[in-house]
Amino acid sequence: MLHFQVRPLGPDDHARVCEVLTERWGSPRIVTRGLVHAADELPGFAADADGRIVGLITFRIETGQCEIVSLDSLAQGHGVASALVAAVRRAARTAGCTRLWLITTNDNVRALHFYQKRGFVLVAVHRNALDLSRRLKPEIPVVGAHGIPLRDEIELELPL
Repeated sequence: MLHFQVRPLGPDDHARVCEVLTERWGSPRIVTRGLVHAADELPGFAADADGRIVGLITFRIETGQCEIVSLDSLAQGHGVASALVAAVRRAARTAGCTRLWLITTNDNVRALHFYQKRGFVLVAVHRNALDLSRRLKPEIPVVGAHGIPLRDEIELELPL
């Protein structure tokens, strides 16, 4: 079993955060609902094991709602992603948020399974939203996981 600690991101993490986001998302820029987020500049948490980051989550809080912008586990199957989501959930509650939400894409079956298993519910399908997202971030591929064409954003939420 992997032993890790979850901690808030700090200024010393910036280079590694950029590296992870670029490896996993094509760049530190992430697009959700037509907004471009500089995810490397957002608050977040890291999961550390043996002096290395094994997980990363970024989020933004606005008008009483907290959006998970990115979540990456570099050590799957050890509870890293669950611990990171729990940390954001606590931060959102502390900030007085009433809703924790996120966007994933129609090909991301793994994320749909993960979030629903943790109590998130599907609240919207934004059809063909990735057409706009690609105009804002051209590096978004046309085909995603399992050979599924990337077209739609799926919104999930967890009331707090």
